[in-house]
Amino acid sequence: MSLLSDLINLNLGESTKKIIAEYIWIGGSGMDLRSKARTLPGPVTDPSELPLWNYDGSSTGQAPGNDSEVILRPQAIFKDPFRRGNNILVMCDTYTPAGDPIPTNKRFNAAKIFKHPDVVAEEPWFGIEQEYTLLQKQVNWPLDWPVGGFPGPQGPYYCGVGADKSFGRDIVDSHYKACLYAGINISGINGEVMPAQWEFQVGPATGITAGDQLWVARYILERITEIAGVVLSFDPKPIPGDWNGAGAHTNYSTKSMRSDGGIHVIKKAIEKLGLRHKEHIAAYGEGNERRLTGRHETASISTFSWGVANRGASIRVGRDTEKEGKGYFEDRRPASNMDPYVVTSMVADTTILWKP
Repeated sequence: MSLLSDLINLNLGESTKKIIAEYIWIGGSGMDLRSKARTLPGPVTDPSELPLWNYDGSSTGQAPGNDSEVILRPQAIFKDPFRRGNNILVMCDTYTPAGDPIPTNKRFNAAKIFKHPDVVAEEPWFGIEQEYTLLQKQVNWPLDWPVGGFPGPQGPYYCGVGADKSFGRDIVDSHYKACLYAGINISGINGEVMPAQWEFQVGPATGITAGDQLWVARYILERITEIAGVVLSFDPKPIPGDWNGAGAHTNYSTKSMRSDGGIHVIKKAIEKLGLRHKEHIAAYGEGNERRLTGRHETASISTFSWGVANRGASIRVGRDTEKEGKGYFEDRRPASNMDPYVVTSMVADTTILWKP
């Protein structure tokens, strides 16, 4: 095994100028990440310098067998924390050979919204709080929980310290550092209310970059849990009963909201979000009805509400924002398995472009 470790950690720069590019894309379920690697003649820093590639879409649920080729178009580059050196991770979106986005390519429409002049002028910032649960591989039960049983009730685990309160910290810290190495603007991590559930935050990130960074952060986490032999779950309610679910709270502001008097812009934006509550809920993740029950720090899925410092509301405005009269707000409705391209672009569309 030591030889295998030595080979994995070989420094390619000592013997060749060639690099390895890991192309990443989203599969047919909308949550399954896929990737494959190719050799390039030298370092690359701009996605436009990268070649298009293709894959068998019939094996990912994205194309029929008799016309299976799907094209990968590089969109964002990150440093590879696994291979290191000049090697890179490449976030791609997906197209037909004719150049049309395939139905599961949610980035394409999001990019159109973020390129709209009115949206560009508002410089939308996002901060996404990605919650997730670590599961034992053989039994799909939370990490370090007794198999078929339960730990003590919620209370001591949120931001807890100690072997009886914090399950999986080595994975979490490895992910934190790997994201920083990759160039992702990861802003923090914490243990969550349910044991074996954790959160990382990505942002602030502007426009489409929020989606690119969150997807690659998810990819890195998937790779680390693969190495650790642990299953990663983005299920919004992995354990039924008196246990917290998992969300992807989305913090949001525009240039107008961050300027003096921005609280009035925030209130108008929240009013518009309320008018499109059903449309947003429909796009905010699968299984969210099991999480948004009005309990466990959530609002009911069927009603829209907002409040200052209220974690039981659909939208939370922070005390600092209220005090300063400007800032940001938090949309607490998105599930942990939401697509950040969909959620961020929809929030921008509703609050900036949509006219009731």
